[in-house]
Amino acid sequence: MSIFTDTEAVLSSLRDEKYAEFQQKLTPTHGPEHFIGVRTPDLKKLAKELSKRPDCGEFLAALPHRYFEEDQLHAFILSGEKDFDLCIELTEKFLPFVDNWATCDQFSPGCFAKRPDVLLTYIDKWLASGHTYTVRFAAGMLMRYFLGENFRTEYADRVAAITSDEYYINMMRAWYFATALAKNYDEVLPYIENRRLDTWTHNRTIQKAVESFRITDGQKQYLRTLKI
Repeated sequence: MSIFTDTEAVLSSLRDEKYAEFQQKLTPTHGPEHFIGVRTPDLKKLAKELSKRPDCGEFLAALPHRYFEEDQLHAFILSGEKDFDLCIELTEKFLPFVDNWATCDQFSPGCFAKRPDVLLTYIDKWLASGHTYTVRFAAGMLMRYFLGENFRTEYADRVAAITSDEYYINMMRAWYFATALAKNYDEVLPYIENRRLDTWTHNRTIQKAVESFRITDGQKQYLRTLKI
């Protein structure tokens, strides 16, 4: 049978209507008809199986997908791809069809760590795309691969420079800066002290930072004084 028939059969067998309702509430950009109701561990297991099939490319080429779970499968398959060049190529094809925060945030190719300099050129392209979830994905890649020992203020500048009214973009920006405060506090604190972010993102960054166990009590106390 084809990969589409097999995938549909497995997803149908794992269907949980109550979980589908729960997922739809977490992802309000889609109606209930977009959700089957399959849990993430089952999707990851299926993605590994599909990635080994010779006809996996047919599934990856069939965009846009009908169901949220198919988007998740696509993201998990690409996240496990080990060939950097192929993964970048497939990512470029997939990103325009990513239309929700969950797929965006769970789409995280491990092979991107192999060539950070090349990845940065694509991140800049994605940040300039104007597509909500492509921008969110790009900021997420900066958060995953360019904090800690790999941090430079020019990377934070990229995220600070994003201007958008989109909730899902600004929430990622706040998540980025809260994580950056946890990993590179001294270098990132001036972005908050100097109010480099819009008010909503600034205050949400502080909120997320003070909720983090990686921020010290003294740092949290000071950050609270910086709320606008």
